[in-house]
Amino acid sequence: MGMTMTQKILAAHAGLDKVEAGQLIEADLDLVLGNDITSPVAIKEMEKMKVNGVFDKDKIALVPDHFVPNKDIKSAEHCKCVREFAYRNDITNYFEVGEMGIEHALLPEKGLTVAGDVIIGADSHTCTYGALGAFSTGVGSTDMAAGMATGKAWFKVPSAIKFNVVGKMSKWVSGKDVILHIIGMIGVDGALYKSMEFTGEGIANLSMDDRFTIANMAIEAGGKNGIFPVDDLAITYIKEHSKKPYTVYEADEDAVYDEEYTIDLSALRPTIAFPHLPENTKTIDDIKEDIAIDQVVIGSCTNGRLDDLRIAAEVFEGRHVKKGMRCIIIPATQAIYMQAMEEGLLKTFIEAGAVVSTPTCGPCLGGYMGILAEGERCVSTTNRNFVGRMGHVKSEIYLASPAVAAASAIEGKISYPCRLQ
Repeated sequence: MGMTMTQKILAAHAGLDKVEAGQLIEADLDLVLGNDITSPVAIKEMEKMKVNGVFDKDKIALVPDHFVPNKDIKSAEHCKCVREFAYRNDITNYFEVGEMGIEHALLPEKGLTVAGDVIIGADSHTCTYGALGAFSTGVGSTDMAAGMATGKAWFKVPSAIKFNVVGKMSKWVSGKDVILHIIGMIGVDGALYKSMEFTGEGIANLSMDDRFTIANMAIEAGGKNGIFPVDDLAITYIKEHSKKPYTVYEADEDAVYDEEYTIDLSALRPTIAFPHLPENTKTIDDIKEDIAIDQVVIGSCTNGRLDDLRIAAEVFEGRHVKKGMRCIIIPATQAIYMQAMEEGLLKTFIEAGAVVSTPTCGPCLGGYMGILAEGERCVSTTNRNFVGRMGHVKSEIYLASPAVAAASAIEGKISYPCRLQ
């Protein structure tokens, strides 16, 4: 019986020839990640452990991004805690305001995540790096503390679901529609503690930004991780961004999967997740009534990358946000912000009546930069639409792609580009 891609990576990092689903292992870590919300808890746990420093100052990444720039005294204190810990331990990959970004966009951009790595992060969307053929997964702050101290973590080896991707997406359909379609199909617990492994000839038709988006939301189906094969496009990305050595793992032909699904990209339509779960999906064709909205957010670790901004700008070009609407656009990193500025995308957004923010997770988790009041509705390119996620418990969040979000901002209701006049 062969191993899946994820199982091969975990076996190598555990020093074992073979692992099986359900097996408990201790694996070496290539990177430990924390942000301004989760790191202070981990730092306090490390203090209780009375350990002398971190296992490797080059293999820890601390990214203040949720409430940065600080929104209040409490968030400032959290960032101060992280900052002092980073300086005290000479952490190489600490990213201060001005060089930071949303962590799951920043780390691949900085070349800190490559194929074959084992990565843990005290943030559930750490599964993003599976787009590069890494095993990456979210953990609690206590596990982050143990990882920073020892460079190791315990895992139960996950079983897997295979998604065979075929075909090519049509205009205005993107990776966000792919993952929303999948979550709508299998449910928010359909991949509970399983590896979501993507394969098939259709992978070649997905950009790296599409793959990051899909892997990012594996957790929204309950997945332990999402992972893509390391093809020429992934290798090109890795070489352009990183000097780290990487290892390509491939699933055995006789690898065992709990389920297998075929995803035909050519059959997908723009997909929206209605309140209050990512599984509550409808295609744009299923929506027969007008759903008026108050706000649009384009950004986050899911959809704040350059491709996302380019798509949104294409929709906004020559058009304007509907009167009374609020549209907030958040480039995911400083480098993306700069490139968007050089390409004129920011000018397009501002001329269209949107506001452009510095990189932050802010509105995604109801932190700041776009909180919803009672009764308000938001179309957002973020990853969760739970009750109260972006503000008042009686507000509503509709998850969508940048194309749908931009078109909705223009019309003041859920829409998509083909419906614009």
